[in-house]
Amino acid sequence: MDKLFIVSFLGLLIAVHGVAGNMLYDKIVMLEELESLDIEEDNEVELFDVPFLTSERGGKVLVNVDSFGAVGDGVSDDTQAFVNAWNTTCSTVNSVFFVPPGRSYLVKATKFKGPCADKLIIQIDGTIVAPDEPNNWDPKSLRNWLSFSKLNGVLFQGHGVIDGSGSKWWASSCKKNKTNPCRGAPTALTIDSSSAVRVKGLTIQNSQQMNFVISRCQSVRVSEVLVSSPGDSPNTDGIHITESTNVVLQDCKIGTGDDCVSIVNGSSGIKMKRLFCGPGHGISIGSLGKDNSTGIVTKVVLDTAFISETANGLRIKTWQGGSGYVRGVRFENVRMENVANPIIIDQFYCDSPKSCQNQTAAVQISQIMYRNISGTTKSSKAMKFACSDTVPCNNIVLSNVNLERKDGTVETYCNSAQGFGYGIVHPSADCLNSQDKDTMFAEPRSDDIVHTEHCLNSQDKDTMLAEPRSDDIVHTEL
Repeated sequence: MDKLFIVSFLGLLIAVHGVAGNMLYDKIVMLEELESLDIEEDNEVELFDVPFLTSERGGKVLVNVDSFGAVGDGVSDDTQAFVNAWNTTCSTVNSVFFVPPGRSYLVKATKFKGPCADKLIIQIDGTIVAPDEPNNWDPKSLRNWLSFSKLNGVLFQGHGVIDGSGSKWWASSCKKNKTNPCRGAPTALTIDSSSAVRVKGLTIQNSQQMNFVISRCQSVRVSEVLVSSPGDSPNTDGIHITESTNVVLQDCKIGTGDDCVSIVNGSSGIKMKRLFCGPGHGISIGSLGKDNSTGIVTKVVLDTAFISETANGLRIKTWQGGSGYVRGVRFENVRMENVANPIIIDQFYCDSPKSCQNQTAAVQISQIMYRNISGTTKSSKAMKFACSDTVPCNNIVLSNVNLERKDGTVETYCNSAQGFGYGIVHPSADCLNSQDKDTMFAEPRSDDIVHTEHCLNSQDKDTMLAEPRSDDIVHTEL
């Protein structure tokens, strides 16, 4: 959008609604900030293929886990072989930690620590499987399975599989059976305290809890990664980003029992491009503010996604009593198919077996843009802006949003939310302009659906990673 259009549009607001000059200036500045929000996709890490790695010209030192005694039958414990191979790899310049194809390696909870010598490559072409019995898990590593930390300029690549063998963990979850105690479970793959990281081509599946966590990292590029867990597997977030900056996710397919992507405190400069999400709970910022904590997330861009058969679409979720802010977010070019809550901001999030206490403090949410969002919803409330009475949401911008319900009308729910829309906005979001605390606007169903440009083809739904479940639980209190 060029500046002339912005000025003309807001000039019209002045003429019709008498918007004050300073408010006009604020809107121009805010829109320009949202329009210019972008994150570089390029990365200095170079990709290699296996023939090049194994050739003399490649100049790489191949460190094969089999050479250190790994059996690869899926039954024998190959943990020590992996540790020994890692120690050699980490201390050798231009080395490749190599997990060969055609075998399945049973590896217990392991920490692969750096810093390492320059130009490290982790080539996973085989399958790495976790022990499947929770009762035999090392209590010292209860929250991690494969953890990599303190690496710089590292490349993870290959066509291999990281399999968390999570079925018994899911069955013992309190979310599957309320008589079970609530306890944490391991993350399949964690990359922590690292920089200049590239991850390409891997499959991560059946994690005990979260599938892939990026924590305290800078400059991470994740591409062509497949994440898959059943739609009813509890807390199996696909890619979870925390305390990280300059992260790009692109061309990934994610289907889980929780958020496809979750972005939490301390994260900034996050770009997602060409993502497929479903089943799961959608693409989320949060949750933030739990136990009266501070949560800050800024500069997030989602550009081009197909979201199908999920409990939520584009979600921002915060707990009552928190502090901090979510600011500078742009969701654009997203196609929804049969999504329960396509657009939702929930400042009353309560994922707890007990009801949450009402509190006045809240994480502030502002400068959020939804542009070129279309598709179908399962619920009548296609858009929900459930914001705090004391810390309202403001500067919510809707542009070319068209959401339909196959068997009924759709409406927008607002509580303490302010913003504006331009272009097509369906259902109407006039409640964003209302001063009433709790308002709802409905529109009759229209057959004039605007299809999102540059979005994934809806035929991609045939490539879904797991069968969707019909009774996805939404942990939302409005």
